[in-house]
Amino acid sequence: MLSKTISSGICGIDAHIVEVEVDIVAGLPNFTIVGLPDSTIKESKTRIRSAIENSGFEFPPSNYAVNLAPAWVRKQGVAFDLPIAIALLRASGQVAAPAHDTPMVGEISLDGGIKPVHGVIAMAIAFYRSGYRRMIVPFENRFEAAAVGEIAVFPVRSIGEVIRVLAGEAEPFVAGDPAPHDDGAAHDFADVRGQETAKRALEIAAAGGHNVLLYGPPGSGKTMLAKRLGGIMPPLSREESIETTMIHSVGGALRVDAGLVAHPPFRAPHHTSSDAALVGGGRVPSVGEVSLAHNGILFLDEFVEFRNNVLQALRQPLEDREIVIARASTSVRFPCSFLLVSACNPCQCGYLFDPEIPCSCPPGRRASYYAKIAGPLIDRVDIEVLVGRVPYRDLAGQACAEPSGAIRERVLRARAVQEARLAGSPGRCNARMGNRDIRRHCGIDEECERLFERAVTGMSLSARSYFRVLRVARTIADLAGSVRIERGHLVEAISYKNLERNYRHKLE
Repeated sequence: MLSKTISSGICGIDAHIVEVEVDIVAGLPNFTIVGLPDSTIKESKTRIRSAIENSGFEFPPSNYAVNLAPAWVRKQGVAFDLPIAIALLRASGQVAAPAHDTPMVGEISLDGGIKPVHGVIAMAIAFYRSGYRRMIVPFENRFEAAAVGEIAVFPVRSIGEVIRVLAGEAEPFVAGDPAPHDDGAAHDFADVRGQETAKRALEIAAAGGHNVLLYGPPGSGKTMLAKRLGGIMPPLSREESIETTMIHSVGGALRVDAGLVAHPPFRAPHHTSSDAALVGGGRVPSVGEVSLAHNGILFLDEFVEFRNNVLQALRQPLEDREIVIARASTSVRFPCSFLLVSACNPCQCGYLFDPEIPCSCPPGRRASYYAKIAGPLIDRVDIEVLVGRVPYRDLAGQACAEPSGAIRERVLRARAVQEARLAGSPGRCNARMGNRDIRRHCGIDEECERLFERAVTGMSLSARSYFRVLRVARTIADLAGSVRIERGHLVEAISYKNLERNYRHKLE
């Protein structure tokens, strides 16, 4: 008897519909799965047989042929366990076929329980676009699937519950409040003593989406400041939230019982990470840290300790806002539009720019260390901030610093101005402006032109840095509520391109 169920597979962060066909054909007892399954799907035969028997059903000795269509698309993952098991029960006559197909996904344990799988939100979107309005998912994936809306979600814990859903004996899940998913709310700028220049720079970075480099002696608070940046970032729009949740779900980074990711993610990979871990890859292409940081923050602490090939791999994501991973069998695209925050010491001992503690590094070592910082990424950084040690009076002072909430209000006002200005453009913030938008919205008067010309010549700024300074100046003007870029805005923006100037003074 031929039986069919509907399921879904993942390619990149997108899902595609897969039809699971099961037939009992003449021949010796056997269990064959075709349709380009990976080893995980082939291993499902043992799980499915044990689960069916432990759920109170029979697994008659027959020749079972399972086809995953379309047969030319490679299938991977454990999400096909449940649809294969239900199709087998229908083919053997133990479960009646329902009047309407209900797509289903889920991993099966040996006792017949249903375990969560990755990529459920992408699958739910694929089902909805294909005209389905019902789906069966593992219980732990219920919030993720229900976040799509417009599709009835039936969460199940066992094969028995699946049978009851198919028989019309269960009600769809009504989503309440999912578990919060916030990476930055626990850190507040009110806890930071001193460092007003660095906090101002991070406010500008959040307001315009600008990449930042924090450099300074050890213990000055670079990591502490970076962790608090997420608390002043704007919340994600629904479109951004869905796309970010899809990436986290496919990458296995979405917490169980969590709904949509509402806040910008914060990712901080260790400096020993490989290039595949950072940008994605592997034999079967999977998401990397740059994609998990999509619409959020990628923090590279002690970034000079990262291997050179790893940092080189960041160049394309920083420019194109996406990473394309090509393999012989497939090519997948992962979005990765993130705000880069990198932190490091200015030299090996860390005290090159400290006014009190002398640097113990010889001149040759200073120059080689600077080459590591300035080489691969510095031209793609908008804001460079020297984070000095906090004076004792600031540490011992009792005055309360400005909380993240107040800073975030200014950031939100500046972002609202940018979204209105850039309506119809690909970017939603100043850091994403193209050259045409810069010419249209970043005009400066003659006095500022002369000032900028002297700065570009004296600081040997590249063409890329020239446009980045203008973007930062535009953000500073937006924070100030100014329609035009004034002299003070431009001067402040130029001051944030200070790494080479500071090193030149020390290395000469």
